[in-house]
Amino acid sequence: MAIEKSLEGKVAVITGGGRGLGKAVAVALVERGAKVVIGNTTESQGLATVEELNNAAGSKVAAFKRTDITTYKDNIELFQFAEKEFGGVDIAYLNAGVAGSATDIIFTPPDGNFFFFIRILAMHSQTQFNIYSGINFLDEKDSRAVEVNTIGTMKGTKIAMLHLAKRGGGVIIACSSTLGSNAVPSMSAYVTSKHGLNGWVRSFSLLPQICNVRVNAGNNNTTDMLVPTQDIIDRGGPLLDLVDKIPKTTSENVVKAVLTLIEDETRNAQTLLVLPGDVIREQEPTAPLPETMTPEFIECMGQYAGDYIQFHKKELEEYLPIYEEKYGNKD
Repeated sequence: MAIEKSLEGKVAVITGGGRGLGKAVAVALVERGAKVVIGNTTESQGLATVEELNNAAGSKVAAFKRTDITTYKDNIELFQFAEKEFGGVDIAYLNAGVAGSATDIIFTPPDGNFFFFIRILAMHSQTQFNIYSGINFLDEKDSRAVEVNTIGTMKGTKIAMLHLAKRGGGVIIACSSTLGSNAVPSMSAYVTSKHGLNGWVRSFSLLPQICNVRVNAGNNNTTDMLVPTQDIIDRGGPLLDLVDKIPKTTSENVVKAVLTLIEDETRNAQTLLVLPGDVIREQEPTAPLPETMTPEFIECMGQYAGDYIQFHKKELEEYLPIYEEKYGNKD
């Protein structure tokens, strides 16, 4: 059966689109008539996927730009590149993320074991010196999951929103996880990053009234594409035994959920659960605490919503020309 060209004329930016779920979504969007721009840190993967998509289509339907989503500079360059290549952006699938050694940091030394080596030397040396000198603390490594999965996606959302608003509206989908509402030992940092990401997505209930942009997340259960990274294998431990036994959803189910969030314009600020057994369902947000919902506060919130929309409409209207002047394509 022929696939309906339901996204003809649309342009999508996909971070982490060189392989895995990002590539699967890129293929599905192109099949439905969209053009895609892939942002990836690994150039070989991104370029190979773009070549594959263009060859299959027999025309230019995809382009690649190397992108580190943790920087505003790269996010801006990615979306400006997409605009230059294909005329604008309508869809952003913010899929890039990390796991591996970034998933669990509570029991790893803060200095990669080097601290203990230096301390032993200090105890047996007649020379007095600062035992902290030369220590390679793991500040960057230990913050990696939040820096990429949460803050990187937040930065991507901000830049995507500007480009979609300029286009007249669109949809942003973040790649999240069922661990954004649940938790499992041995994945503490990853769990933290996805809880933060889900809170970010749920904060945009009023965004469509401001700029006609919707923000949602696919909360994927572990997928059939999961392969333990080498650093997880090298570290060992009970997580490795658990991986094979986790019920998994399929990549096809993830793609279906992303398409649902793109095409169903009633969906906004939702975290859509993507579960084993080809199940997709909305995850209901936590109900407001009754102790906080006084009549006075409820009345105030009604006024607040209207004021919020008008205030930020004006802010966006004022900033878009500045953004375009500063970062827009000049040729």
